[in-house]
Amino acid sequence: MAEESAQPTPPAQPTMNVLAQYIRDMSFENILAQKGVGGEVAPDVQVQVNLDAKKRGAEGQYELVIKLRIDSKSKQTKDQLFLLEIEYGGIFQIASVPEDQLHPYLLIECPRMLFPFLRRIVSDITRDGGFPPLNLETIDFLSLYKNEIERRRGQAEKESSNAPVN
Repeated sequence: MAEESAQPTPPAQPTMNVLAQYIRDMSFENILAQKGVGGEVAPDVQVQVNLDAKKRGAEGQYELVIKLRIDSKSKQTKDQLFLLEIEYGGIFQIASVPEDQLHPYLLIECPRMLFPFLRRIVSDITRDGGFPPLNLETIDFLSLYKNEIERRRGQAEKESSNAPVN
């Protein structure tokens, strides 16, 4: 008589398929050229990153948009050189991700998949806009996520401590 082993089946591995990628909105302003300033200028580049994720109508489909605002100013004069604002999106089919892990998955793994393509677009736009290509450093989406969670937690604690007592 053979004994059947009662080993639980391992959970399915999470899967992600990128169904589409697109530029939702973009603006590039070469302010340096508009002012007619020339010569060598040492830039100071500031990059702001925001993420927006939402569920779509189809089962397991989500949209993620990376919003970048890249502001370049002269280190010497603080005059603005260029401003690039871009919203780059992706549509994802995601399966086998537990519900409690879906939020971090959407805001860490999905932008990590899109970022190399966005980096290339930023490089091309700045080069085509009359500047040396801007090669963005890799963005640590895990750190961004953790920092935002901590910021929200601190804000919630501050609001609850300031609430009036009845």
